[in-house]
Amino acid sequence: MQLTFPREVRLRSKYPSGVLIALFLSMPIFASSPDVEELRISKARFANANMVTRYQRFAEELSASLPAANTKAMRSALVARIARALWQRAVTDSTTALADDRALYWGRLALRVSLRENLQRESLESPEYNSELASLLSLLEQHSRGLRDIHFPENGTLKILITGFDPFRLDQNVSQSNPSGLAALMLDGKTLNHGAVPARIEAATMPVRFEDFDLGIIEDFLTPHFRANHLALMVTISMGRSGFDLERFPGLRRSAIAGDNRNVVTGADSKNPLIPHLGTTLLDGPEFVEFSLPTHSMLRAIGAWPVVDNRQVRTLERGAFAAKALRELADQTSVSGSGGGYLSNEISYRSILLHQRLLADFPIGHIHTPSVDGYDEAVERRIVAQILGLLVRAIEASPNPRQSEH
Repeated sequence: MQLTFPREVRLRSKYPSGVLIALFLSMPIFASSPDVEELRISKARFANANMVTRYQRFAEELSASLPAANTKAMRSALVARIARALWQRAVTDSTTALADDRALYWGRLALRVSLRENLQRESLESPEYNSELASLLSLLEQHSRGLRDIHFPENGTLKILITGFDPFRLDQNVSQSNPSGLAALMLDGKTLNHGAVPARIEAATMPVRFEDFDLGIIEDFLTPHFRANHLALMVTISMGRSGFDLERFPGLRRSAIAGDNRNVVTGADSKNPLIPHLGTTLLDGPEFVEFSLPTHSMLRAIGAWPVVDNRQVRTLERGAFAAKALRELADQTSVSGSGGGYLSNEISYRSILLHQRLLADFPIGHIHTPSVDGYDEAVERRIVAQILGLLVRAIEASPNPRQSEH
């Protein structure tokens, strides 16, 4: 069962009339039983108990405290507080203890299970129960992902916003990590020096779920920042190939046959690429967009892996090729962008499209990290260090980086 909780997001239309498009975004809800992600917990605990139970105390606190929360407001405040504490604990641990993104992922799922089991009602299928559970799960997701924990100083500091992803491919390896999620944890709240002006990184992690993207999680999160136009740099990050790829030309359509973390498949493939949704309609945009990262500087970042300005795309008309300029893609049908045909490409496309429609003018783009098999702390620390170097290069290359004025 799915219930919706509208949030209106207004985007500048691409049409000359300047008509505003109102989009009502929603959060998914599976009311009475665990979903596919949650059902993997027992398998993950068998494979690596320390990874799964590291943050079990947050789920235990929720179970112990929820019965005494007698009103909806109290329950909402409780869930938000514990989920936020989980995120902040994972951020702290990533720099002071174990650099590992997986514990946060499994800790969040344990919180979801605890919430379902302890939110008691006379009828678990009643509209009232489902409505409140949906609202609380939404709060849990937002706060435990850092989506509600973006706090930039108001002292002239440059603002850098980054996103990472949850672990995925978990049916192949339930102990899989994702360096992009680790980068979000390790770099969240980090201050850099840009000459005499400091720069602050704030970060969040995104789910590997098609439904959340269709329902507008990216647009919902980024719209306030893009509308305010107060960032100096925005970078989305995901795990990719053998080195670092700066993905120049994201594509509109999905073509990956792989399922998401709930084993949902879209039916898309390379012969039938599909346009994703935004709310109740298809995402409306050009077949390809182009990032605005300062590649001339970022390609000189020093690290263990090569950095590539990746221009490779695939279209129905021409197949795979390296595009020299966006104009080459004007009459093509996207199969995969430079970042592929999965959610890595899609987060880049959606963020750049929103950036353009809200007339934001700071650099924006996507970085694919080297891939890791399972988890390797030493390798992932080096990956995060090179990501940091790329961000520093990007800020240094900005001719007039925007300082915080809000």
